[in-house]
Amino acid sequence: MSSDAQETSADRRKYEFRKVIEELKDFEGSGTQLVTIYIPEDKQISDVVAHVTQEHSEASNIKSKQTRTNVQDALTSIKDRLRYYDTYPPDNGMVIFSGAVDSGGGRTEMVTRTLESPPNPVQSFRYHCDSGFLTEPLEHMLADSGLFGLIVLDRREANVGWLKGKRVEPVKSASSLVPGKQRKGGQSAQRFARLRLEAIDNFYQEVAGMANDLFVDKRHELDGILVGGPSPTKDEFLDGDYLHHELQDKVLGKFDVAYTDESGLKDLVDAASEALSDQEIVEDKRHMEEFFENLHTGEEATYGFEQTRRNLIMGSVDRLLISEDLRSDVVVYECPNGHEEFEVVDARHSTPDHECSECGEEAAVEEREDVIEHLMAIAEQRGTDTKFISTDFEKGEQLLDAFGGIAGILRYSTGV
Repeated sequence: MSSDAQETSADRRKYEFRKVIEELKDFEGSGTQLVTIYIPEDKQISDVVAHVTQEHSEASNIKSKQTRTNVQDALTSIKDRLRYYDTYPPDNGMVIFSGAVDSGGGRTEMVTRTLESPPNPVQSFRYHCDSGFLTEPLEHMLADSGLFGLIVLDRREANVGWLKGKRVEPVKSASSLVPGKQRKGGQSAQRFARLRLEAIDNFYQEVAGMANDLFVDKRHELDGILVGGPSPTKDEFLDGDYLHHELQDKVLGKFDVAYTDESGLKDLVDAASEALSDQEIVEDKRHMEEFFENLHTGEEATYGFEQTRRNLIMGSVDRLLISEDLRSDVVVYECPNGHEEFEVVDARHSTPDHECSECGEEAAVEEREDVIEHLMAIAEQRGTDTKFISTDFEKGEQLLDAFGGIAGILRYSTGV
């Protein structure tokens, strides 16, 4: 699978997860009866079943009969789902949600959702029972993006690690042998200064060696490198070209950080928050700038559901651009005379009646589905990449507000 295809697949997976999370967040239970279980990939299914069985037994002590029944029903449903898995969960683990949710009019409805292989690994086993489903850890995973190298150093110590999404992972550390500024008796000032500069140079080489060992093999996956520490240390380190030349090109910036132990890595991420935010949407900006350039200077751009769909079917769309915040369905209608028409509606609204624009006859609903799923299915058949565009910048907002959240960069002009 090509890197573009893998990126499209990952984006689609994130979109599907995001839809389920939004649905789960709307559910409410009467009392603490909605159960959420996070299962890491190295947790044996048999151990999870044993835990659920124990919770089912302890739930018999719940005083409220309704809550007791609902919790035990949810746990039974979870055990039924777990039967479909072998020794371990899928890669990255899984999350199961189950419980009786309010469906209006004093009634409840049992829902169970299983999310396999989330974007990032489930870190630890977690059992949670409350009036709402626990979705925050999954939301953090969806917000996570990017792989960044981290280096913090002064003349006493250094730490090197990763920023993976929102997780800071310290990996290597070193302490220096650089002497203090006060020389010992018997040494001339010139000799002491020379020895001190040699020690600083050796330490910078050691830090660069740690960084090179860690980052070089991942240089094609790296989104950037952040360097932190006091001045002039970080400046000397970068200006001295100690890093591998391909890593040097990946440096996004240098930032003032007071501490250079493991906590300094987190301080570095905080100090670089603006640079990281810009980096996360730089690809989105590039796609939107190309779209607007094509729109203004030529005809190799399309937007809106109908025009984009027609171009997709023709195979003329190079990249399908979809707003991350688009939440719409497409309704397919067919009139008695066989005319097929489409109408895009808000996902939260009921299906409207439709009159055929060709013959004026009342059209019947043939199908209603998520508009993104509808377009992506066509895109995959035609070899078109799909890019989800953030609304965290002006042109991303314009895609949603001015173009209905749907656009495309064309391979060639079609006149459509």
